[in-house]
Amino acid sequence: MTIDLKTIKHISRLSCISLEDEKAQKLAGDLNSIFKFIEKLNELKIEDVEPLTSIAETTLKFRTDEVKSDNIREKILKNSPSDNEDFFVVPKVVE
Repeated sequence: MTIDLKTIKHISRLSCISLEDEKAQKLAGDLNSIFKFIEKLNELKIEDVEPLTSIAETTLKFRTDEVKSDNIREKILKNSPSDNEDFFVVPKVVE
């Protein structure tokens, strides 16, 4: 698949982007090299290859959930702009 200048101009017009001829030529060359690389990738034989999530075959280490700080509610609520014992009170932002 190749992209010509006419196609680049058409795409730029559809996307409402003004594009000079010099930049359009460079963009066409860049896109054509990307498409050539994709065609090379499509030639690879990958039928017997299993998909990978990572190149390092490691498993995640599990840890137990532990509470590290007890009863910090009062400390947190001290930062509230308005005094309240149950929740954070902030100024209204939506009318």
